[in-house]
Amino acid sequence: MFVWKIAPALAAGNVIVVKPAEQTPLTALYCCALLKEAGFPPGVVNIVPGYGPTAGAAITNHLDVNKVAFTGSTEVGQIIMQAAGASNVKRTTLELGGKSPNVIFADCDLDTAVAAAQEAVMTNAGQCCVAGSRTFVQESIYDEFVKRTIEKAATRKVGDPYETATQQGPQVDEEQFNKILGLIESGKKEGAKLNCGGSKAADKGYFIQPTVFSDVTDNMKIAKEEIFGPVQQIFKFKDMDEVLERANNTCYGLGAAVFTNDINKAMMFSQGVQAGSVWINCYNVVSAQAPFGGFKMSGLGRELGEYGITQYYEVKNVVVKIPQKNS
Repeated sequence: MFVWKIAPALAAGNVIVVKPAEQTPLTALYCCALLKEAGFPPGVVNIVPGYGPTAGAAITNHLDVNKVAFTGSTEVGQIIMQAAGASNVKRTTLELGGKSPNVIFADCDLDTAVAAAQEAVMTNAGQCCVAGSRTFVQESIYDEFVKRTIEKAATRKVGDPYETATQQGPQVDEEQFNKILGLIESGKKEGAKLNCGGSKAADKGYFIQPTVFSDVTDNMKIAKEEIFGPVQQIFKFKDMDEVLERANNTCYGLGAAVFTNDINKAMMFSQGVQAGSVWINCYNVVSAQAPFGGFKMSGLGRELGEYGITQYYEVKNVVVKIPQKNS
């Protein structure tokens, strides 16, 4: 996130103030140390660690700041927009929450779809804004898909991220750890079938077992709220019209995916789904040249590629009157 923000801003000739997430300031501080070592002039990249209501608010309300770029929750994004408008109408780029649909049609390569769908939601312990947390599976392959997903989740290794065999590390802090466990409990109470996981994975630390729910319905809390944890929810659908309507029935629109061997079906879904990024037979494949951003309450603007740089400069129209010849 640090590099996604500063690279285009610097390329466009800006001076930057970075306010890192309070949970992870050391990464940004280390990156700034590397910039200093590389010879960046003093004052070009500045870092202000602190909390959102103090350090963050000071930046978003300051009249000398012309642009704010933020990655985080939709709720904080709304606060930033309000502050930007109330101060000096700052330009904003917001990459916010998501509840991204991952649609599995019966004609797909099932092994590929099972593996990709699980990674889509459990990579980085589910702490990914574009996580494919709503897995929609066509009814004729639903039971087999759930069976293979459970088997795969049961073998997923949770542990120290520095160990090469580890597939899933901890949640970022205790608050997020408790929030995820609370949402898992709500899923159980509302009638979703807990197939595996659902509890903490260790006596120490904020590790959560890879968790799979089936028989999830659209009105459940786990189906609507961004969990930001290793919790896969599997829904059943009949046909294209139904799954498109349900996939779009959310306030978010960051990412989406479709798994099928029918290119016409894939393109129809891609055209109809309301999401900034759509992947076909893969998930979360990001290229530095391709724009990234969301529809609806998933944010404003785009990052990466040419589109990402345009977010960091203004367009000016200059008209010159040319004298007539011999005048």
